[in-house]
Amino acid sequence: MVREPSKRPRAAEASKAAILAAARQRFAADGYDRATIRAIAADASIDPAMVIRYFGSKEKLFAQAADFDLRLPDLTAVPRARVGAAFVEHFLERWEADDTFMALIRAAVTNDAAAKRVRGVLATQVAPMIERVSGDESHTSLRAALVASQLLGFALCRYALRLGPAVTMSRDEVVGWLAPTVQRYVTAPLPVTRRAR
Repeated sequence: MVREPSKRPRAAEASKAAILAAARQRFAADGYDRATIRAIAADASIDPAMVIRYFGSKEKLFAQAADFDLRLPDLTAVPRARVGAAFVEHFLERWEADDTFMALIRAAVTNDAAAKRVRGVLATQVAPMIERVSGDESHTSLRAALVASQLLGFALCRYALRLGPAVTMSRDEVVGWLAPTVQRYVTAPLPVTRRAR
């Protein structure tokens, strides 16, 4: 007699997926501190005890929910003069397609684990791309920090704080304003004062 494969693992995976989806939305809407296990469980139509059973704690759930891949394109294949525009266009697409990174940014303002995760995304995904494009391995971290200040600052204003002018700008306007600055941060020679140090 052949046994039917258990449906339990599939049910558990479906429950975990529902919890993660609910957690991403809740963290994005409420931030880390205000989001609760109870609210996430209610959004996922799951008992709160199951959230703890599968993920252990809110911090561990957040770590998995905020496992974010920027999916950066190979910017070395982009004409050098368009690197800034390509960066801005890609970030706009990612932010508007997925709430996860915005949840991470909101939480990073008040939560050390979230801030560490954001730094990890920048160090492992953004910085290596900037190094390949700029060819300046000595100042990659500096260039990545400047790019992050521009892009994350704008994201905070547009998607979290919802500042009127930042919200109403079209994508083309956003690219037009931000791309030249990002381009300079990635490809321009360092200022003389910095090189002299």
